Amino acid sequence: MPFLLRIVISLFAILVFQRLAGRLDAAMILGILILARWTGHSWSGTLEAAGDRLLSLDMLFLALVIAGVIGLSALMSETGAMKDLVLCLKRRLSRRLTLLALPAVVGLLPMPAGALFSAPLVEDADDGKCLDADQKTRINYWCRHVWEFWWPLYPGVLLAVDMSGLPVWFFSLLFFPLFLAAVAGAWLFLLRKAPLSGPVPREPGGKAFIPLVLPIVTVIGVYILLLAAVPALGDFNKYLPMAIGVGAGLIALQGQHPLGIGVWRKAFFSRRVFDLLLIIVLARIYGAFIEARLPDGNLLMDRIRAELDSFGIPAVFLIILIPFISGLTTGITVGYIGASFPVVLSLAAPGDYYSSIILGYACGFLGMMLSPIHLCLIVTNQYFKTGLFSSLAGVLRPAGLVFATAVAYYFLALWFPPPF
Repeated sequence: MPFLLRIVISLFAILVFQRLAGRLDAAMILGILILARWTGHSWSGTLEAAGDRLLSLDMLFLALVIAGVIGLSALMSETGAMKDLVLCLKRRLSRRLTLLALPAVVGLLPMPAGALFSAPLVEDADDGKCLDADQKTRINYWCRHVWEFWWPLYPGVLLAVDMSGLPVWFFSLLFFPLFLAAVAGAWLFLLRKAPLSGPVPREPGGKAFIPLVLPIVTVIGVYILLLAAVPALGDFNKYLPMAIGVGAGLIALQGQHPLGIGVWRKAFFSRRVFDLLLIIVLARIYGAFIEARLPDGNLLMDRIRAELDSFGIPAVFLIILIPFISGLTTGITVGYIGASFPVVLSLAAPGDYYSSIILGYACGFLGMMLSPIHLCLIVTNQYFKTGLFSSLAGVLRPAGLVFATAVAYYFLALWFPPPF
């Protein structure tokens, strides 16, 4: 059986078992075992690969970031900053624009599982309880990622810039139309017909915006400063600058709103924190088997690329399929860029270099957004108590709009390449 089909079956098993049993952690374990055993790993090899990922520095610092984000979110809610931020935006924007803006603003910060931070904001913005849990899940999940086509703070964007050899400014400009398509998809399919309550009151007063987002701005600022001034931190571990940034955000919040040790203990040592960390650990262990070498020494993604090539698939379909499969199986931008861009760039002829990059990046993004192991999807589902299947089904239409735009843009760039 082709390795691609084995991966798809393991992902499908996660979706089906979670829907039937209502336990994502058990579904993830089942998917890991199916993938590991069906790709030839022995029981001892499976345990060794899982242990290596579990005990890695990446996992340690990722866990610190996730726990810090959960704690910062809980403490901001405890101080009333979350509610004040929602009210501040409501006084300036319509309800629908507020629902779009809240996860988008948080999305400027490229933190793993950052949708967890914006989920309480979306919940507070629906003060009339007019949206069901599935709608809020889809809004939070999709709107959080609209920047990921061009915002140069995202590691995936920077990796794509480095591999493509394009200047940062030109890469961002090249992908800006797909960002607009993602925003349009959010508005047309997730927000425009959402049943919302009456007009937003425009009463004067309220708290200023900047102090309310000071902890978030602190996280972003410290993260950027560390990347620029102390690049060795990022070289040592990609999550370390973000972990320090989240710590700085917690200090800033404590300076604004001094809280007792009991409040901090409640924020960080709760069942919710443990459950989310467990699921994220399982998702990363699943990813370890996507990245691991097979028992014959070959990389799994290399075998899949060879299989697709042996089927005689035209180059343009490989540029669509390989990034999409990479995004679907890794659930992270850096994953699909690292796994698929070498192939995309090698398939691009001199006259279709820009168009191939556009189509490959967009398809990888869509695979990532439809992946059941995407951390932002997982934490949003956990927060709103929704299912993976219904959440993914709900973003198919905005994803379809982005894909249609990418295909049209591919041909436009093919016929009229940028003069750079």
